[in-house]
This record gives sequence, structure tokens and C-alpha cells, in this order.
Amino acid sequence: MEGIEVAIMEPKYQINLGYIARVSKNFGVRKLLLINPRCNHLGKEAIKYSKHARDLLEGARICRGMSSMNKGLIIGTTGIWHKTGNAFYNLYRLDDVGRMARRAQSMGKKVTILLGRDDTGLSKEELRHCDATISLETDANYPILNISHALAIILHAMKAAKAARRMETPPDAAYQNRLFSLFKMMVGSNKRIRDKQSVNMAFAHVVRRAMPTRKEINALSIAIAPQEKMKTAGQKIKAKA
Repeated sequence: MEGIEVAIMEPKYQINLGYIARVSKNFGVRKLLLINPRCNHLGKEAIKYSKHARDLLEGARICRGMSSMNKGLIIGTTGIWHKTGNAFYNLYRLDDVGRMARRAQSMGKKVTILLGRDDTGLSKEELRHCDATISLETDANYPILNISHALAIILHAMKAAKAARRMETPPDAAYQNRLFSLFKMMVGSNKRIRDKQSVNMAFAHVVRRAMPTRKEINALSIAIAPQEKMKTAGQKIKAKA
């Protein structure tokens, strides 16, 4: 669980921060990220309800927005199934996300669980920037869980998830970034695609969730890259040889 970070969007109540720190430490999480906190994370109530997890509050990282989060796998949480037409925001079952997180960790990637605001949760735009979203299966008459309770369920599932299958040589970030750049070029040259940002973002989410091997990324790069680009790359390789 050391590769997992818990992030809270604009926390408002000290008592929730205290419980979140306690639950995080219960399951071996060592890092907390507070995005635009609206309360004192070292206040009396926060410390009181954190019990023996005060060190997580004292060592919490504070930032101003999602751009400061680790560039690994970002898992958002929501009590409401947001829709755009008939499409969900990358909504996954809890057990699937648990396996997804284990696969990411096996490749050395950071996993961030993003909790919504105490009062209003995460916005549609914030969920859109998550690689996957969890919505716990609760009773329809009262579906919204307290964020610390929801976190306990999520961390338990991740702790219990079986190790992912062993993968061949995992790619580093440079491999994925090269693939994203080639895809962006392809999308940019396609005049039929109007919302190019959404298409690029969707592709990045799919790749991060799938955790492809280096061999698979190379195969995709060859398929996506323009012929001129591949010829230039080939010439450079020959020159080095």
C-alpha cells in the first residue's frame, strides 16, 4: 500500500480529515494530499479523531489543484452516477479497480484515490480527468456514504485484491508519453474530430488503465505514427548503429 496516495478535494470538516488519516494508516497508506483545504488539517478535532495517525496529517502535502497530483493512475470516487448522454465517467466496479491498482503498482506507478468534497463531492469536470471512477453499491434510498467510510471500503478491497498477473518488461513513462504524442499528432491531423482534447484524454485514460507492456506500446506506436515520422525515426536508429 506504500504506492497509494489518498487525496481529498477541498476538505471542509476536521473530523473527516481525522478519520481519513486513521483509516489510511489502518491499511498501510503513508501519504495524504489535501487539495485547497477549507479547514485546519492540524486543528484540535482533526488531531483528536486521527488517533495514532497524527503523523499523516503532519506530513500531508497541500496543493492548489489536480495538476499537482502524481502522474500515475488516478481513481476518482462518487456517490452519484454522472452521465453525459448514455456514457458514464469511466465508471468501474470496486473489484475491477482493485486489480487495476495492483497492476499499476506492479509496474512502479503511483496510485491516487481521489475523495470528493465533504459536502458536494467531485464535479463532473474533475471526474472527467480521472482514469477510473468508483461508485460503491449502496442502497438507493440513502446512497451517499461519509467519505471516510467510503475510503475504508475502497482500501480494504485494494488490500485484499489478488496480485496481478506477471507482466513482461514494463514500459517507463517515456514510452507512454511517446505514444500519447503520436496519437495527439494523428488526432490533430484529422479534421473530422472536433473535440480533440476529449479524444486525447480518453485515449490516455484507456492506456493508463490497460497498463500495456513495452512491446504492446511499440506496436501501437508503429500503427499510429505517420510514415514520415517512422522513416525519420528509422534513419536516426541506423545512424546511431
